[in-house]
Amino acid sequence: MTLKQVFINPVGRLRSGWRILIFVFIFIGLLFVLSTALRVAYALALMVAPGRAGGTLGGLAGYVQNIVFRLLFLAAALAAGYICSRWLEGLPWRALGLSLHVGWLRDLLIGSGIGIASLALATAIATAGGGLSFTISGRSALLQVGQTLIFSGMLFILAALAEEALFRGYPLQTLTRARLIWLAILLTSVPFATVHLRNPNVAAGFTFINTALAGVWLAVAYLRTRSLWFPLGVHWAWNWALGSVFGLPVSGIRDLAPHPLLHGTDLGPAWLTGGTYGIEGGDSVNYLHLAYAACSRHAGNADADLARESLARHTDKRGQARLPNLRDYLTHSANRP
Repeated sequence: MTLKQVFINPVGRLRSGWRILIFVFIFIGLLFVLSTALRVAYALALMVAPGRAGGTLGGLAGYVQNIVFRLLFLAAALAAGYICSRWLEGLPWRALGLSLHVGWLRDLLIGSGIGIASLALATAIATAGGGLSFTISGRSALLQVGQTLIFSGMLFILAALAEEALFRGYPLQTLTRARLIWLAILLTSVPFATVHLRNPNVAAGFTFINTALAGVWLAVAYLRTRSLWFPLGVHWAWNWALGSVFGLPVSGIRDLAPHPLLHGTDLGPAWLTGGTYGIEGGDSVNYLHLAYAACSRHAGNADADLARESLARHTDKRGQARLPNLRDYLTHSANRP
């Protein structure tokens, strides 16, 4: 293999591994630049509306800080994805899977329903095993509960969108176009799990395994639709139901939903309920994720076949778009039934 072949594939395109590396460098650079700019905006926001102890979501300042951070993360991920898609592969914005294509709202709503139902099932498993008990908030807290459900929902949507744009965005998609679907799932699910190890109250083994399996689940959700709206629905709704409805820690964090509809009490054992990290670090979720991962093998193979059938006429041997026919392919993808 010559030095040129290390970087360029037989059809004259930059190899997919280098494309992902470029994406990472652009993402980090944009994150640094945007963080510097947004610190000024954040400081001004605090001057106009300073934090209030005991306010919604633990104070307005904390809520604004969370929103600003998620917006920063989202902007960097989407901008890096678009730059790489356009510059390296000649693809337009809608190739990232976030355009308002036919069926986008259906994807979002179905994904949201699956997220809530899956979390409810995991919670039911832990409750049936004697690990959790719940009390409902009283009528006097109805206004605060409503505020929490609404404002935490906005935060969970933004946070999930930022993570989906990074982990199920360009890196997963460019490897999928190169027909390396299972490598794409692995190389996005492992980092997704790794970043969650920095959260509070981590249970090292269970946390990593469960979150990696969740990454597989979310990757398959994208692959089934080629739309980020579906995994976004699954992701945000799971977190919202976990923290704002059932009153349990969300990946070890408790202050995202201060006045949930229900208040969950952990009765143990920690291997079932996840202990202080929450249900995502316990076996009740592990069983659920293992079942989804087992099902995803069939789904992944089916999606690989669908990808080959839909892309074969308009891509080269490495899964790269042939630009003369790209418009036909994207039009077909954007208007799928």
